Amino acid sequence: MRVWFITGASRGFGALITEQALDAGDAVVATARNPQTVTDRFGNHPNLLAVALDVTNEAQANAAAEQAVKRFGKIDILLNNAGFGLLGAVEEATAAEIEKLYATNVFGLLKVTRAVLPHMRRQRSGLVINISSIGGYVSYPGWGVYCSTKFAVEGLSEALAAELEPLGIKVTVVEPGFFRTDFLDESSLTVSHSAISDYNETPAGAMRTMAAGANHAQPGDPARLAKAMIKLVNDPNPPLRMPFGSDTVAAIETKNDSVAKELGAWRDLAISTDFPKDTVTSA
Repeated sequence: MRVWFITGASRGFGALITEQALDAGDAVVATARNPQTVTDRFGNHPNLLAVALDVTNEAQANAAAEQAVKRFGKIDILLNNAGFGLLGAVEEATAAEIEKLYATNVFGLLKVTRAVLPHMRRQRSGLVINISSIGGYVSYPGWGVYCSTKFAVEGLSEALAAELEPLGIKVTVVEPGFFRTDFLDESSLTVSHSAISDYNETPAGAMRTMAAGANHAQPGDPARLAKAMIKLVNDPNPPLRMPFGSDTVAAIETKNDSVAKELGAWRDLAISTDFPKDTVTSA
């Protein structure tokens, strides 16, 4: 029986993956700010431990990991799922909005990861799954600050994968596209209140309108993603990056092609800054 530790497990992807993991016979430590919301949804399942966790609270993160190990003896899979969005042009985002976003999406993920990794290192096994976004690979107008948090998650995940591989621990960063969750609802999305009229007719302004119209009309099926996650963890060699959704795959292919073309056009200037190969250095 594998043991999952899932943040943000009361709704959205977290709740759906919790359900799939329990159905697969696994145990789940399902964390949420209010653990009663987890119990209300799943009842008193014998393989479920609902734990209070605000990911911005390091002491709570350490305590939650200890509770998990005390109850189930180990943690096999850490799913860093907790997070929220911020919609607005980069200039429109206030310092308070940015700090709050980073506190959860980046620093919270780090606090939980640091709390769980000592247990995985002791086991010499485990899988860390960090939920990123297509916005962690391609940034979009109106989502710049949010995307920057997910870019941070991608960079952390790449380094973690290399650091933890010798210790028997794997890392996968998951990149969902637009899925029909409550991500665009007020419960998961903050819209910057410092709107600047100059941006109204720009792509950043258009994104505000698009986001409102796209809510609950996204192409991705959250239930299918939850089932796909079980297939992912069942594979002995999970990928470093796992995109989900045809929109994500298309965006990655488009960016990769664009970066390759731009690099080709500017390659000569890029490499012109090296010392000449025949330069002889002496002490």
